[in-house]
Amino acid sequence: VNDAAPNSALPPIVGGDCDLKRLYEQGWSDAFIAVGSVGDTSVREKLFALLRSIGFTMPSIIDPTSVIAENVNVGCGCYIGKRAVINAECKIGECVIVNTGAIVEHDCTVGRFSHIAPGAVLCGNVCIGDYTHIGAGASLKQGIAVGSRTLIGLGSVVLRDFSDNVKALGNPCREIE
Repeated sequence: VNDAAPNSALPPIVGGDCDLKRLYEQGWSDAFIAVGSVGDTSVREKLFALLRSIGFTMPSIIDPTSVIAENVNVGCGCYIGKRAVINAECKIGECVIVNTGAIVEHDCTVGRFSHIAPGAVLCGNVCIGDYTHIGAGASLKQGIAVGSRTLIGLGSVVLRDFSDNVKALGNPCREIE
């Protein structure tokens, strides 16, 4: 049930997670995951797997104010936010969030289910692993590699590589326990 007022711009709510199979069988074919992350992408991962197993197509949602170079490869189910910039030769994995005002410079790779938070800057040739969260306002020097399932805290200045399963923050960015 949708409690939105009549003539509201909100679309009707057609069901919950338990209704997905029925909705697909009724002809609904596209679905989008609107769950973000703060260092934990497990809910998005589970929903993605469920939607894919049912047969849904997961389009990417790209805000019209974003700027994306023609030769960028954006995976399915991504969200590219307002004023985000993704420059030449980047590869953006499945179900990635590049949030408001984030900048992903040339030749970067962002792994599946990762989240580049508002205002984060990945300078050229940065490689982000799968399931990784880059905090708001973080800046990563060119050529840096950040592993999978890693959390880089907001405002961090990343001047060196970080491996998998790390939490790091600060200026300069350092691993924390």
